This record gives sequence, C-alpha cells and structure tokens, in this order.
Amino acid sequence: MDFKQFLKNRGVIAAMFMAIFYQVIFMVIYIPGYSAIPKNIDQMNVALVNEDSNYGETIAGQLSEELPFHVETGYSLEESRDMLNDRDLQLVIHIPSDFTANLTSGETQPGIDFYTNESNPTIITSTTQSVIDQVQAQLGEQFSISKAEGILANFNVPEDQASELAASIQNSLDVNTVTINEVPDGMHNQMAPMFLTLVSYVGAMIASLMLTGTFRDMKAKIGKWKSYLYMNIVTVMIAVIAPLIGISILFAIHGYGSTTFMHLWMHHALELFVALQFTSVFCLLAGQLGMILNLPIMLAQVIANGSVVTRDMMYGVYRAISYVSPMYYSVQSDYSIMFGGGKLASYEWHLALIGVAAIVINVLIVAVVHRKNQDTNKENVPSPAFI
Repeated sequence: MDFKQFLKNRGVIAAMFMAIFYQVIFMVIYIPGYSAIPKNIDQMNVALVNEDSNYGETIAGQLSEELPFHVETGYSLEESRDMLNDRDLQLVIHIPSDFTANLTSGETQPGIDFYTNESNPTIITSTTQSVIDQVQAQLGEQFSISKAEGILANFNVPEDQASELAASIQNSLDVNTVTINEVPDGMHNQMAPMFLTLVSYVGAMIASLMLTGTFRDMKAKIGKWKSYLYMNIVTVMIAVIAPLIGISILFAIHGYGSTTFMHLWMHHALELFVALQFTSVFCLLAGQLGMILNLPIMLAQVIANGSVVTRDMMYGVYRAISYVSPMYYSVQSDYSIMFGGGKLASYEWHLALIGVAAIVINVLIVAVVHRKNQDTNKENVPSPAFI
C-alpha cells in the first residue's frame, strides 16, 4: 500500500475531518459567546432601595443615572434580598431611612448598605465589588467639604455648624457590605459547579455513543425493546455510580460536609441520567455520526450554562439554549447546593423535565427508526478524542 492509498482510508479521512471540524465549531461557538463580556455587563440587574425621602432621593437619582447597569427601583429591601438570593438580582444598594438625619446631625456616620451574593459566577462577584468601590469613591467625592457645606445649608443648618459638620463628614461615609452565600477561598470552589457538570456531561456523551452501539449490536439477537431496556438499566447504574468519583475528588481537596456530599450525589445522579438520555437522542438517530451532532451542542452549553456568562448577559441564541440545557440547570443547582441560594427545586424540576422529554424522543426513535431488519450499524467513523 502506497501513501496515496493510505490517505484514502476512511479512518484517515475521518481523523483529518475531526481535526478541522473541532477547530471550526470551537472558534465559531466560543469566540462569539464569550465576547458578551464585558459588552453585556450593562445587563446586570441591580436593585436600588431608597428609604430616605430627603437627600437619599438625590443620591438615588444620581446612582440610577450613572450606574452602567439595569437598575430596578420598585422593590422593597426584603423583596430585593429574596431576589438576590435567587440570583435574579446581582446587587442590592440600600439607602436607609435615617441617612439624611445622620448626615445633618453629625453624631452618626451616614451609611449605605450593599448586599451581594457570592453564589454566582466570578464575573458577577468581581463586578459587584467594583461597583461598591465605584459608588463609595463617587459619594466620598460628593461629600467633600465644599459640597457638604452646600448640602447642609440646604437643610437650614447654621453656617458655623455646617462647616464643622462638613469637616467631620469628609471621608466618613459608612459603607456596609453584607455578603450572603459566601464561597470558600480558592478559584477551584468558584469553578466547581462547572467542573462537576462538564465532566459528567462529556462522560455521558461518550458513554451514550458506546451504549447505543451495543444496543444496535444486540437488538437483532434479543429484540430492540429488550436491548433498549437493558441499555437504560445500565444508564441508571452509570448515573448512580459515576458521580461518586468526581464528587469524592472534589471533597478530597475541599470538603463541604456530609449533607452537601449526599445532595451533590443525588443531584449529579439525576444530571448524568438526563445527560445520557439527552445525548443518546443523536446517537440513536445517527449512530457514531451522532457524536458530530453532540459535540457542538455540548460546546454551546458550556457558554449557556451560566457559570461564566449569566443568562441576562448572554446573546439571544445562547440564552435560548440555556432554557433547554441540562448543563444550565445542573450548574445553577450546584451553586445552590454548595454555597446557598434559592430556586433549587425549580432547577431540579426543569432538569427532570428535559430528561422526560429526551426519553420520549428516544422511545419514538427506537419505535420508528430502528426497524426489525434495518441495518443500523454501517457507520465506521471513529469517535473523536476529548481533552
């Protein structure tokens, strides 16, 4: 065999195709997806709660105009904190009712409260801290002696007393930052939800290719429905056993307690089962070529899972994908389980619904596509390797 004949081998052609195909889909999906940061950082949702009807109104108006985010002003402090816990808001700025009184009395420092939720992607936590620093610097400048004298004069404070109070006000703004759902130190903790979800999903992609191949081999011997049943029994076994490995490795590096371990195990058993069903749709439909369909879908979900780019910041196509993405609901559940936060039941229900839909589609594929005498094992394209 000469080299030209070797190049014509289907395996060589497939290898060259996959090397090029992977680069194309990776760059086409990742580059536009991650370009949303910092372009769409203005889509962050910030609640501004003002309870002071005097100078607080002025500050609230200025912040609403100057903050480069989507500022909500119609919520109470309790509502805002609940939404922050649910990750519907990324920051809450609270101007208390006694702000002007403290400003004019000079006895107590006027204060502003900032509420942040660390159970979020790194881009959110770093941006909210930047906002806090920015607002503190802005208001510190605003409370310079010359401006403070004018402010106090507007409230009919005598000139001598205004000068004295202004001097005490300078650089005396009390910024109180309240952090909920704190994440332990270490980048590995912040990224753990994405890592746990991604390893399960990629493993599910490869496992579904192998299981559907076994289904195709065995259906002629034992019948397609029995073969499909056995395939799903193995799927359940994999879903229950496999997550223990990744979770145990994570806990060997940083433990979160036995209760969290059990919650993560149960959650990722569900996530892996759903991922196996989801990726099996394309493998049952197209055999080994189904991997070529699964690969770009997986890469798109890495953007759409909300671990780096939040749903509010995503471009439309990625936002749409997030609503049907097993990875999105898995990552959000991990944040709530590991660090705290609401909506856990909602995330799990959405994940389960995706799994039910995938099972229904798979049953229809087995019933319609896989005929009794149909040769469905003709594909010889080798499965790609993953890094």
